[in-house]
Amino acid sequence: MIDVRARSALEQGLGGAIRFDVPMSRHTALRVGGPADAVATPKDCEQLALLLRLCAHHELPHSVFGAGFNVLVRDGGIDGVVVLLRKLRRIELRPGPVVFAEAGVSHTSITRFCVEQGLAGLEFAAGIPGTVGGWVAMNAGIGCRELSDVVRDIAVISRDGESERCWGRDELDFRYRGLHGLPAGSVVVSASLAVRAAPPAAVRAEVDRLMTRRAESQPLDTPSCGSVFRNPTGEFAGRLIERAGLKGERVGGAQISPLHANFITNTGGATASDVLALVEQARQGVRESSGIELETEVVIVGRTT
Repeated sequence: MIDVRARSALEQGLGGAIRFDVPMSRHTALRVGGPADAVATPKDCEQLALLLRLCAHHELPHSVFGAGFNVLVRDGGIDGVVVLLRKLRRIELRPGPVVFAEAGVSHTSITRFCVEQGLAGLEFAAGIPGTVGGWVAMNAGIGCRELSDVVRDIAVISRDGESERCWGRDELDFRYRGLHGLPAGSVVVSASLAVRAAPPAAVRAEVDRLMTRRAESQPLDTPSCGSVFRNPTGEFAGRLIERAGLKGERVGGAQISPLHANFITNTGGATASDVLALVEQARQGVRESSGIELETEVVIVGRTT
C-alpha cells in the first residue's frame, strides 16, 4: 500500500497523471490482473524523471508497462507504482539513417511510419505487438531476426530519476527475448533503429506478407499476452504443447488457442489464476510427453495473495 504522505506527494507532483487502486485488467493485453496501488502515465521524460525521484524518495517500487503484452499480472495486483509510457510517442527520421522512437511508440505507428517514409529494415517486426520500449526490453523478434540486429543506441533514465544516459549497441547485452545489464529499476525511454531507404511499395508488400502470415497462424482477434513460452533449442513450444494433446484446453475463461498452442487467450471472464493453471498444465503435459521443461517467455508479476 502507498501511505498518505507518499500519495499526497504523487498527487501534488503528477496531478491527473496518477491514479490509485487501478485494476491492471485495463492495462494488459490479456485483460486480466488485480489492482495496482497506483498507475502513472507521465506526459514526457521530464515528468517521468520526477515520478522516479518521488518513488525513490518514498521508497516505492515501480514497474514499467508498455502496451501490456508479454506480461501476466496475478489476481492479487501489484505493489507500488505501475508506470505507463504510452504518452512517450515521438518518432522521427534521423541521420544514419535511423528511426528515433520513444518508448511508447506502438508497433502499428512505427510500421506505418516506415511504410510512409520508404524505410526498410524493420519489416520483420510488423505485427509483433507492443511498444518500442517493450521491444527493446524483450529483444522482440521472429525466427530470423531480432531487435538487437537493428538497435544502434537507447536512452535510459536512472532508477532515481536523477540522470539520463545513452547506451550504444556495443554496451548492450541482448539475449534471446531479453536485455541484460542495465541498472536495476532504470527505464528505457527511446531507441534508435537502423533503417535504409527503399520504395514505399516494397516496404508495404513485405509488411503485408508478414501480417497475413501472422493472421493465419496466431489468434490476433482474441485477447492474449503473445507467446507464453520460450522456444526450446531446436523445437517450438507450440508444437510441443499440441503434441501433448493440450491444444484448445480450457480453464475458466482462459484457453490454449486452437490456432496456435503457444498462445493462451481470454475468451471472456478469465482470471490470472485461470491462465496460470493452463501454464502449469502445459508445462506438465510437455514434461510428461517429451521430457522437455518449458520456460515462460511471458513475465509473471504481482502479489500472490
